[in-house]
Amino acid sequence: MNKRTSALKAAFPLTIPVMTGYLVLGAAFGILMNSKGYSYFWTIFASLFIYAGSMQFVAVSLLTMGFHPFYACMMTLMVNARHLFYGVSMLSKFKGTGSYKPYLIFGLTDETFSVLCVAEPAEGVDKGKFMFFITLLNQIYWIVGSVLGCLLGSLIDFNTRGIDFVLTALFVVIFVNQWKAAKSHTPVLIGVGTSIVCRILFGAGKFIVPSMAVILLFVSFLQKKIDREVAK
Repeated sequence: MNKRTSALKAAFPLTIPVMTGYLVLGAAFGILMNSKGYSYFWTIFASLFIYAGSMQFVAVSLLTMGFHPFYACMMTLMVNARHLFYGVSMLSKFKGTGSYKPYLIFGLTDETFSVLCVAEPAEGVDKGKFMFFITLLNQIYWIVGSVLGCLLGSLIDFNTRGIDFVLTALFVVIFVNQWKAAKSHTPVLIGVGTSIVCRILFGAGKFIVPSMAVILLFVSFLQKKIDREVAK
């Protein structure tokens, strides 16, 4: 078995939970694109090159309202600002991944980030290829879901209200898995507590960025304590 095959076999089981969510959410995006009159080409193009779930849904509205570069940039920054923090926290993880690194950075969605945080390749499995296949499989699921949604949208009228709850359910599953796997629960408790406080203070539409900033400060300040808990 060559290195690519072994890395793919190791990566696939870890992406199954993401697959279930991405196929459904991707389908919702495809249905939305179809309802706005965009063809398969634009659906695949968006899932291939934007590949930022929530921003893709926002992009549909931006396109239908008329494209404004400054507004689009600011909206993208607000919606996906959390990815800046994801990237910082993954710098050490992506070290030594060579030519795979640009794609690993591009494909760092919420769910892929969650999987990569806890996933470790088995002995003998190439780390770069292992993380590459996790990222690639997740994007393939999203693209396939988008195309299926576009196809279904052209055939059947759908009411997509409430379908985004799948993402919430997916996050709960990932959260529980991370809680069981982590040796230190301090970062999780900081994240949950900070998010609740910021949600109360800033409201539902503006709490993500201040939450991320405060979490980063707390985790940096308590890094030595967290390292001691992990080392036990």
